[in-house]
Formats: sequence, structure tokens, C-alpha cells
Amino acid sequence: MDLLPAESSQIVKKHGFRSLKLVSVDMEQVLGDQPFGVDYGRLDNGLSYYVRRNSKPRMRAAVALAVKVGSVLEDDDERGVAHVVEHLAFSATKKYTNHDIVKFLESIGAEFGACQNAVTSADDTVYELFVPVDKPELLSQAISVLAEFSTEVRVSKDDLHKERGAVMEEYRGTRNATGRMQDANWILMMEGSKYAERLPIGLEKVIRNVSPETVKQFYKKWYHLSNMAVIAVGDFSDTQSVVEMIKTHFGHKVSAPEPPIIPTFSVPSHEEPRFSCFVESEAAGSAVMISYKMQAGELKTVRDYRDLLAESMFLHALNQRFFKISRRKDPPHFSCSAAADILVNPLKTYIMTSSCKEKGTIKALESMLTEVARVRIHGFSEREVTIVRAQLMSEIESAYLERDQMQSSSLQDEYLQHFLRNEPVIGIEYEAQLQKTLLPYISASDLSKYAEKLQTSCSCVIKTIEPRASAVVDDLKIVVSKITALEKEGNIASWDEDQIPEEIVTTKPNPGDIVQQFEYSNIGAKELILSNGMRVCYKCTDFLDDQVMFTGFSYGGLSELPEANYFSCSMGPTIAGEIGVYGYRPSVLMDMLAGKRAEVGNKIGAYMRTFSGDCSPSDLETALQLVYQLFTTNVTPGNEDVKVVMQMAEEAVHAQERDPYTAFANRVKELNYGNSYFFRPIKINDLRKVDPLKACEYFNNCFKDPSTFTVVIVGNINPSIALPLILQYLGGIPKPPEPVLHFNRDDLKGLPFTFPRTIIRESVHSPMVEAQCSVQICLPVELKNGTMVEEIHFVGFLSKLLETKITQVLRFKHGQIYAAGVSVFLGGNRPSRTGDVRGDISINFSCDPKISSKLVDLTLDEILRLQEEGPSDEDVSTILEIDQRAHENGLQENYYWLDRILRSYQSRVYSGDLGASFEIQDEGRSKVRKALTPSTAQLALQRILPFPCKKQYTAVILVPQKSRLKLLTSFFRPMQTTYGGDAKILAGFAGLTLLAVSLWRYSRTLKS
Repeated sequence: MDLLPAESSQIVKKHGFRSLKLVSVDMEQVLGDQPFGVDYGRLDNGLSYYVRRNSKPRMRAAVALAVKVGSVLEDDDERGVAHVVEHLAFSATKKYTNHDIVKFLESIGAEFGACQNAVTSADDTVYELFVPVDKPELLSQAISVLAEFSTEVRVSKDDLHKERGAVMEEYRGTRNATGRMQDANWILMMEGSKYAERLPIGLEKVIRNVSPETVKQFYKKWYHLSNMAVIAVGDFSDTQSVVEMIKTHFGHKVSAPEPPIIPTFSVPSHEEPRFSCFVESEAAGSAVMISYKMQAGELKTVRDYRDLLAESMFLHALNQRFFKISRRKDPPHFSCSAAADILVNPLKTYIMTSSCKEKGTIKALESMLTEVARVRIHGFSEREVTIVRAQLMSEIESAYLERDQMQSSSLQDEYLQHFLRNEPVIGIEYEAQLQKTLLPYISASDLSKYAEKLQTSCSCVIKTIEPRASAVVDDLKIVVSKITALEKEGNIASWDEDQIPEEIVTTKPNPGDIVQQFEYSNIGAKELILSNGMRVCYKCTDFLDDQVMFTGFSYGGLSELPEANYFSCSMGPTIAGEIGVYGYRPSVLMDMLAGKRAEVGNKIGAYMRTFSGDCSPSDLETALQLVYQLFTTNVTPGNEDVKVVMQMAEEAVHAQERDPYTAFANRVKELNYGNSYFFRPIKINDLRKVDPLKACEYFNNCFKDPSTFTVVIVGNINPSIALPLILQYLGGIPKPPEPVLHFNRDDLKGLPFTFPRTIIRESVHSPMVEAQCSVQICLPVELKNGTMVEEIHFVGFLSKLLETKITQVLRFKHGQIYAAGVSVFLGGNRPSRTGDVRGDISINFSCDPKISSKLVDLTLDEILRLQEEGPSDEDVSTILEIDQRAHENGLQENYYWLDRILRSYQSRVYSGDLGASFEIQDEGRSKVRKALTPSTAQLALQRILPFPCKKQYTAVILVPQKSRLKLLTSFFRPMQTTYGGDAKILAGFAGLTLLAVSLWRYSRTLKS
């Protein structure tokens, strides 16, 4: 049969996944080169195009220009130029100058930001725009912008000078511990290949000194239309008109007659493993990384697709084992994961990463190698395979059910991969049929074959990363020899499986009753008061067919505790989570939830206790059972459980003490909020005073009394199915005889914090391996009670205005920063319905340490100018447009409605009528939008912030400690490195948990 579905697919979309028919497959059948579901073609000048209609989100389009040009094509004097070209594209083209493209994007509500619009990697560059299409000319203009990027980027001396500072600041941002580690891994993995010397960020000397002629030469040589594709996915009336737009803006363009041949660069393999031990003084912990390199196979046939599924099952099963090992007594690592990734076009890598306690890298390495060897000898059990099969089946079922609700950006990514990596696009309907047909026949032996690829003779690289030296290369070699010998002798025992209970709730609770019921037509929601006192509000939506989200909250949290109990009780969620807050240990619960999409988490904050969940409608019962278990489980700490948690906590504290940014953040908090125990960083001595019994007792009480909780549920809810479940598992939670942690929101204790009443400018001098500089400027905010709803909306608008204007001044005018961020903190206030609200607005950016004080002054000058002169009409129009577009997108998302309803409950105007509170919130936003003009924005800046702003603020600057900079080499040095070559490798590690895929992707990718 023809495996590629025709446009008139026989799959009836309304059918559920379980009724989806299996297909008869020929393993050698080619999946096909033609991407499914898209208008795909090529213009006479060589440009490829992909155009698809998609209505999620409504009246929006994701458009992109993909260019098969990355940093690997650079010559020695061009290292970093591919990324510079990407920056210049937004700065000036033939049609747009002085960052007019950025102004256009912001004027239509498509924000420009540090990581939103373009990305440069070793192999390619992608420019992405997300634009509204409710006005036809906007899409045409967005496509014209991409057309400018393709051939009309202007490279003058002035243009380059203006952008060097932003690129240089991005470069400086990669020179922290994380960046050094990523760069080091990249160089080590790619040794012997041109890729090793072509990190996308490039060299500092090139960024500072490259000539306009060199940049222009690179751009003209490689940016050929035959190496490009335009992808447009969005809520179009038809695709043909979009194709015509592409032809209009690109069709007349002519590249050089002979397109340059894009060369391929191989990465040499090696039979002998490479060993490396690194010391990084700023490392956030100890880690082990094991990598196996091989040529990436092509995904062309059904057999290739089946192999991909088997590989995914292998990695899932291996990761389950790693997770269970990390939850044992005295575990060899705190976390461990395995992943596969295509690093560059010809190279695939399996990566295993673990985080462990200090001086624990050898033990972690031995455990990782042992587990892979165990799979080679004994394989996986049938139960393990059944569990991972159910997980993958659940994932494809969710994707199938939401096939008509995929985000345009997700579909765009598929077509990007088709163009850049030649990955087939076969359509979710057919992919679901394939997986449903193939998964049941993938066996344990199929999975075990992939362990053969994880041999130390398969271009393996083993490295440890530590803040202080403990392991040496000979130690690593001894471990490899030991495990190799044990495997050869067959002296590795089989996997010992846990007993897994069948049911989460063994005895079903008696359902509660509905005492009162209210309907709020302006929200489209219903509210229930249950017999145990719990308040439940639910809203049925059709945004995503396979999503239900919920959050429950109760007033009263850590602020009510005396200082003597604070540190113990604040550790409650961590200790209880390790033991199992849902009635079972996390490793057991993981198997019990196999094949189900149901997640529930909990949090204890200063003023509230919350639980949140996300599940498939078909797994709503499971999710609510977890909530029931949360309220009915009494967690009791065991010595081993506490020991593991405290080890992890101590490692985290030590990591913070080494991290210059933590010292900086702690000083900012101390200056702005005082030295209260609530804001003070936890020290080792604090951890040693923690009482585990007190911590668990407090946690148990936090989720004990259902009568204090309000729960909001939003998603694809069928009330006839959901209501009985709500009554049984929420209404069935027993109410204690006496109230437990029952607080009036107006009587909660406020956190002890006061903003300084004077000007404070201070530098935090911190030891650093390489010079970093971060700036945080804080201005106090005070909102008056009488107009609180409107004032909160004003603060939101003003923060976006400040972010836009400060970015314009510091980046686009002076060219001295990469990005500026503005955030609002009002969370220190107790949720009382009376009194004023205090907080602060923070401006953050990184820069050259030498000019940091000057940039603080420029920032304050701009804020003062806005206070004295007000913003322009264009500024206000831009902010309103950004807000409106974000609001329109949010109205199509469950999380947005969940948040709006929660905020209506938690608003100070709420007094029992949810609909009225929601309406006041909505009216407040509308009122502020209508009132926002240059003059009202100016008055708000004077009213909400200190006026003039220079009379009261804090400015804290993180700078290198001069005396330590002289000792640069002593802070960061490779201890021993042994492998076939002489390359010197630098490495850093930031974070106790390593995410393998993101680690490698970010090491070769720069977003601008």
C-alpha cells in the first residue's frame, strides 16, 4: 500500500486515538521527500518555500527565513562573522535603517528580544518573526523583512560599529562557568574537525576588529537564495495568496550565477576513549559526562522510523533506571539522564550526564557504566518495556488528539528541519498510525541492541567536572577497566525490580456533595461549594483537546512561622517530596503513572500553599487521585531519606557560595529588603539545625484541611464525567474535626522588608575566572489602595515601556548591552484587602565592567526624561499593541484563563462573587488602556516611582575582584587530559542537574 496519506485522508478526525486503524507496513517503504500538509515549492532563483494554513493561534503567523550558513563556513579571520551578520540584519538593510525593523516588529505587537528573533549555529542561521495577520499588509511587510535579510543586509563601518558592543556583550555572557563548560565540551567532542574551531560566538579579536569588507564578503559569498527557504505557517485565508507574496518579494531577486557548494566537514572517530578531568572554581557541583559519537543515519524508510522508536524506548527505559538509582539509599548520583542528539549535520551523539556529591565522580561514573553494561548482559525486563511503550503511546495519543490545535511555531519547526536536516514530514495522523502499529512489536531485545552503541570503544569521551580536584585520569581508566572486566566475566547482576501497586487509591473515598452552586456567564465558569468546604470552579474550553489544568490555593504560609521554625519548615516540601507526598516513593509512583498523562506538584510560599496539575481529560481521575493522596498521606521522615536530601541541599549551598552571581543577588536582596531571615540565604549551619520531623509535620498540615482551599480547573472538561470525579476525590477529602492552618487573608503576618529611603550605589567585588559584570537598578513602587486594580495594570504597562526605552538607549543608540530586562516585584506584600502595596521595579543588564557606572547613569537619565517629558505617541502605541497581541494570544490558552480566574479570586476586590471580581479586573485593564497617553504615562511614572527617580534608588554592580583577576590561571585549570591530541580543554559546570540535549544544543547555538 501507499504509506503516504493522500490529502483526502480516510482518517476521520473526530475519531479518538483508540479507534485509529493500524496500517499494513513495508519496512523498506520510503517515507517520501515531499513534506505533508504544506504548499511546498522552489522559485526560479533557487529559493524554497513552505506555506501552511493553521489557526492556532488565531490571526497570527510564524514566518521564518532559514539559511544553510553557519559558523563552520568561516575562514580564520571570520570567526564570529556568521553571528555578526545575523545581528546586522536587524540593524540596517537597504530598505530599513537605524533598527527600523525592530521598531516595525514592536509597533505590530511582535516583540523583539534577546532570544526571540534569530539564531546562529554551526551549520545554519534562522530568522523568525511571529506577526499578527488581521491586517493583510502586516504579513506582506513581514515577508518583505525576510527578503531584506536574504540579500540586502547593509554592512557599513557605522553599522558595524553600532552593533559590535551588543555582540561583544553577548560574547562576554558566554564566558561564565556554564559557557566555558559548553565550549569545552564542544571543542573536545569535535577535535580533529573544523567544527572544533568554529564556535558560533567566534573570537573576541574578530568581533572587535573585523572589517566591514570581510563581513560583506562572507555575506555575499554564502547568502545565496538556493541555500535559503521561507517558511510561513499561520491563520491565512488561503495559502496561494501567501505564495504570491513570497514571489512578489523574493521572485525578482537574483543571486550569483553559480551558487557556492556548501562543504561537509567530518568529525573523526576514535577507538580509544578520551579521558578528561577538569577543575572549575565557579562550578555549581560535581558532574560526570559520557559521550559516544557516531555518524547520523538518515530517516528515510519505515524501518528507519521503527529504529528511531526503539532508540527512544531504550533511552526512556535507561532513564527510568537512572532515576530509581538516584532514589536509593546512599545513591551514587543525585540525578542522571541519557539522551541522543544530532550535534552537527553528520554527527549523532549519545550523552549520559550525572550530578553527584563532591568527591563522588568516580562512584557516579562506575554506576553509569555498570548500568549500561547490565543492559548489554541482561537486557530490560518485559515490564520495563511495557512501561516505556505505554509512555510513548500516551505521548503520540496526546499529539494526535491535538493535531488540529498545534501551534504554528511548532509546525514551522518541522518544516525548518525538513529543509535544514532533510527530515521527513509525514503528518501527525499517519505518524500516529505508524506508532500505534509498530510500538507493540518492538521487543526488549530490540532495545538492548542500542546498549551496544554505548561502548567505550565507540568514539567515547569520559570527563569529570569538579569545583576542587579529586579525580584524576588514572582513576577514570581504572573504572573503565573494572567494568569491562566484570562485563566480560558476566559478573554484573540482573536488575532488581520493585513491586508496583495496582491502584493509587486503594480504598475509594465516599463522594462529597454539592452544597451550593453558582454560574458566572461573563467567565463561562461554574463554581461549586462542596460538603467538606472546598470551593471548586471549573471552566470548559476547546483550546486543546488533551489538556486539563488546575490549581488549588489556601491562604497562610511560611510568613506565619517564628524564625526558630522557619528553616525546618521551609525544607518540608523537599524532604517530603523525596519520601513521597502522594502515598508512594517517587520511583514507584513513576511506574504507576506509566502511560498516563497526569502531573501534580505542590508549593509552600510566604502567604499561600498551592497544588497544581496538568493532565489529559482521560487521566483526570488519576490526577485528582493524586490530589486526594496529597491531603490524606502523612509523610514520616526516615534517616536515609533525610540524609540524601540534606546532602543535596549542602551541595547546593556550597555551589551558591562559589557562584559570583549568587553573591550579587544576595547583596541586592539584603540592600532592598533588609537582612530578614526570610530573604537571607541559607547557610550550612542553618541546614544542620533542620528538624526533619518538624518539617514533615508542617508539610502534612499544609495539605490537610480541604475547607481552606479554592480549586480552579480549566480545560477540555466533560462535566458529566468530571463532576463525579470531583465529588469523589476532592469532595471525598475528609475535613478534620478542628480547623488546620485556617487563616483570614487580612490577618496574615507581613514579611519584614523595607526599601532604602536614600540612594545606594554599590559594587560587589567577586572572584571570577573571567571578567563578568551585571547591573541591577531598583526603584521603589508604592500603589495606593483606592485605585489598586488600575494601578497594578499601570505598573505592567510602565515596566514594558521602561524595558523598550532602556533597550533603545543602551543597545540601539549606544551599542553597549545585549539586552535589558525590567521586572516588577510586589510579592512581599501580604494578600490583605486593605492598605497600600509596596514593591519595586528592577532593571537588569550585563555590560563591560569599565562602563557599568556610566550605563547606570544613562538608564536613570532615560527614566527621568520619561518622567519629565513623557513618552511619545509612538511609544505608547507600541506598548498598547504589544499588550493587546499578548492578550489575544492568551485568550486562546488554558493557562491564561486559569491565571485570570485565580487572580480574580485573589484580588483584593473579591468578596465572594467571582464574576464581579473578574469584571472589575477586566474593566481595570480596559480603563487603563483607554486612559494611557503620553501624559497619563508620564503622570503614572511620577506617581508610582520616586520623582525625580534619582532621589531614591539602589544600583548594585557585580564586578571582578581585581586581586583575583591577576590569578586568572589558578582559578581554572585542566587537571589532566588524556586523549589522542594536544587540545587544551576548558570546562565549567553550573547547575546540579544537567539536561543533556539542551547542553549540547546551546553549546552550538546563539540566539539574538
